[in-house]
Amino acid sequence: MNWCVILVPSSSYAIYGQKILKKHNIQTKLIPVPRLLSSNCGVCIRINADAKEQAERALIEKGILFEQIVQLSGI
Repeated sequence: MNWCVILVPSSSYAIYGQKILKKHNIQTKLIPVPRLLSSNCGVCIRINADAKEQAERALIEKGILFEQIVQLSGI
């Protein structure tokens, strides 16, 4: 399955971002940032890759800061 991870600047953004995405019926899971990526925060939000654009719109609409959304497979 293909996944995306949303890198955020802090764990509070990860928690709030997850809450916003769940309200948009996007399945999420908080996971440690994969070693191949770097972030100021040790936690990121994992979503299904199919929901990438919807998730990005929802976070931007609510003013949730994120560094980037990276598509991965096998995580």
